[in-house]
Amino acid sequence: MTARYHAEFVARLFKYPGAGGWIFAPVPEKYAPPVTHGWGRTPVQATVDDQSWKTSVWRGKDGRTLLAVPKKIRGAKGDGDRVRVRLEFNVL
Repeated sequence: MTARYHAEFVARLFKYPGAGGWIFAPVPEKYAPPVTHGWGRTPVQATVDDQSWKTSVWRGKDGRTLLAVPKKIRGAKGDGDRVRVRLEFNVL
């Protein structure tokens, strides 16, 4: 049996360093889902500022959990902007 869990928080977007760096929303540790798949990945239903999509969060080698936020979801927002994030996922 699985239970559905959700977390809501405000995050400051940041651009990963380097050419073509992605934009991420860091997930506070207290809201980070447990890793359920390879490469530190956990599938989630994400909502950023009322735009929802199915994706995954990743736990990096540095221990941070990150949500990649594509341009079509974040619109004009970018590095340094704040967004409201909701994550939903199953807890086994």
